Amino acid sequence: MSTSPSLIPPEVCDICLRLGQRIRTARLLRNWRQVDLVSRTGYARNTILKVEKGDPGTSLGTYLHILWVMGLAGELELIADPGLDRGGLSIALDAASKRAYLPRKIDDDF
Repeated sequence: MSTSPSLIPPEVCDICLRLGQRIRTARLLRNWRQVDLVSRTGYARNTILKVEKGDPGTSLGTYLHILWVMGLAGELELIADPGLDRGGLSIALDAASKRAYLPRKIDDDF
């Protein structure tokens, strides 16, 4: 089941295109042919072509598997890392500073 290209924002398609180009460059830097990547991953050559063209309908798992085979999966750990999410951290800090707490009366009567 592939995703309709009309449902995917152009910015996401651009990200897929750049990722595909980077995967192709990584393959070439390793002096691997597409057939070599086919034999290492088990995917059809057509799937490798789609990944290298940045087809947004190709599964994320396929992209990740190819990156893993190339030894590039370690860098993926940085994606959406909560500690590096500046936008999310900013929102969390802003929300935390706006919380108002009423002082609680401490009951020391034992």
